[in-house]
Amino acid sequence: MVIAVIIVIVVVLAVLAFLLPRLSRHPERATKKTVGTAGNVAGKLPGPLGRWGRKPFDSTAKWAGKGASAGRKGRGKTPA
Repeated sequence: MVIAVIIVIVVVLAVLAFLLPRLSRHPERATKKTVGTAGNVAGKLPGPLGRWGRKPFDSTAKWAGKGASAGRKGRGKTPA
């Protein structure tokens, strides 16, 4: 279920970045901020659990950035 939500977020950001490249930056930053906050909370677990707990959130932020970036690159390659 969580994986499906992450996939939907990435796809929505990619489509938004393709259609409205300038306006897609705010939702991208909001997603990264929300995921980063959750990662910070998970990272406070003791020892290796903190690294393991934070890793999915770091990956989600990375995928969200890549999805939005791909949408903006695709938009840049389309003919005017």
